Amino acid sequence: MTFRDETATGRPVAEFAVAGLPARMTVRELVRLRVREEVARHNACVSERFNGLVRPDGAEAGPDGYRLREPRRLDWERQAEIAERAFAGNGFLVLAGDRQVEDLDEEVDLTADPELVFVKLVPLAGG
Repeated sequence: MTFRDETATGRPVAEFAVAGLPARMTVRELVRLRVREEVARHNACVSERFNGLVRPDGAEAGPDGYRLREPRRLDWERQAEIAERAFAGNGFLVLAGDRQVEDLDEEVDLTADPELVFVKLVPLAGG
């Protein structure tokens, strides 16, 4: 399974793969898996930058990820909660194959759609 981030114009930004997954998973399970992997990578080499799907508590968004006030370990379950809320509030969208997924509880056939694309949505300034 490949998790890929793209801009709203379809330009790939980052991607990583996770092997050994079952044939079907819900989008919620996949989002949580993605977040757990991101946090594990961050926690293995703690820094003041976090490159992940959603902003950690107390961090500032920047052009190259999120800046933490001080280097610290993150709680993947807290990040997963933030991600679920962000999905519900249109903070990002998820594409499985050529279709947009609209519900966290929707199942994705990973044999047919072995790639999940995440597009972060940024509110327009002043709008």
